[in-house]
Amino acid sequence: MNIEQIYTGCLAQGAYYITSNGEAAIIDPLRETQPYMDRLTKDNVKLKYIFETHFHADFVSGHLDLSKQTGASIVYGPNANPEFDCIIAKDDQVFQVGEISIVALHTPGHTMESTTYLLKDASGKDIAIFSGDTLFLGDVGRPDLAQKAANLTQEELAGHLYDSLMNKIMPLSDDVTVYPAHGAGSACGKNMMKETVDTLGNQKKMNYALNQPNKEAFVAAVLDGLTPPPAYFGMNVAMNKKGIASFDDVKNNGMRALSPSEFEAAAEATGALILDTRPSTEFWKGFVPQSINIGLNGDFAPWVGALIANVNQPLLLITTAGQEEETVTRLARVGFDNQLGHLKGGFDAWVNDGKEVDMINRITPQEFAEQFSKDAKVIDVRKETEYAAEHVDEAYNRPLNLINEWTKDINPDEHFFIHCAGGYRSMIAASILQARGFRNFSEVEGGFKAIAETNVPKTDFVCQSKMMKA
Repeated sequence: MNIEQIYTGCLAQGAYYITSNGEAAIIDPLRETQPYMDRLTKDNVKLKYIFETHFHADFVSGHLDLSKQTGASIVYGPNANPEFDCIIAKDDQVFQVGEISIVALHTPGHTMESTTYLLKDASGKDIAIFSGDTLFLGDVGRPDLAQKAANLTQEELAGHLYDSLMNKIMPLSDDVTVYPAHGAGSACGKNMMKETVDTLGNQKKMNYALNQPNKEAFVAAVLDGLTPPPAYFGMNVAMNKKGIASFDDVKNNGMRALSPSEFEAAAEATGALILDTRPSTEFWKGFVPQSINIGLNGDFAPWVGALIANVNQPLLLITTAGQEEETVTRLARVGFDNQLGHLKGGFDAWVNDGKEVDMINRITPQEFAEQFSKDAKVIDVRKETEYAAEHVDEAYNRPLNLINEWTKDINPDEHFFIHCAGGYRSMIAASILQARGFRNFSEVEGGFKAIAETNVPKTDFVCQSKMMKA
């Protein structure tokens, strides 16, 4: 028996590849299937089952492509209702994979079809659980995403989650290994550990959710501090339920190389959003007018999903040379399939063709310190918790994920400074603001980390009147 965790850091997502005696199972696969196909070929095993712990909201699964390529059956838990052929497991149903068995434990709460898969070895001993979004390390799945589909309140879903954990997970042995679907950084929870594997015994000791005195306290603790889910979550759920285009088709479209003239014509004809994935250190110096910068070398896919409201939005891509395929793949993982192509030769080709360019007014932290005064307007686009820890004195907290709400309050005639923690998020905000016609601002290079080294006055307590209310 072999268990491999295939962890994708940019999505904080864990897929699992399990083999035993010539057969294999894959749990919660990502959109692109080639890495799994390569493992199957290398190990000379046959894929028997593709297990899904639930209808994922934060990424699009590769279950359909993988099933077509291998003939493996797709398995969901009770209450699932996908629009394609699959096995809907009964609670406690056993699936044999080589010499091991995998038991479907129905654990509703995150969603009503959520299922934890318990792996037993050839002797029948409990070895591991693949807990999906039911149990994370240090946290549990948020119970507010499936309210509409389940016709339940978040309090009722949290109650189901409590019952699932207490009745199905907590009775298992302490030496059982926990393999969750996500780790720190995922929007599917709020307090996840940076580790991606743990024992159930340790989680029983330290996980706050598993140590509440009763259901009422559990519900209150789990719901406390939840932020609004990213906009794309509901659309990804629908894609996972209904079926989607082949990843190869999406990839072929995104990898279409367009000359500067073809790129410009496509933008004008389709109204496509121009997404520039170069680092902020390059973007600010020059970019195609109206481009939005979300750097690939960061939390790229989650920010795309949080800020671009519709996964069907046509996209034209500008990337660093050699990163075209990685960009296309990471967009497809979160359901942005309407990719029209990328700029052949990148931004340099645009410049060499004599096309119009734009720039962001980026200043150094030293320049910010020189220009700062008590009357300066400073917008801090970090999360509320970051702002609360320490911030520029009298700065306004306007989190990036809420930019569509707070831009309406900006006076275009009043100059303002904008920063985040290190420059990644503030450049995203700057590009969005400039695309919407705001130009009377300065973005601070290096963000608060660099500002903290200057003599700009700072405060480490929360000024409620300055914070954005979610």
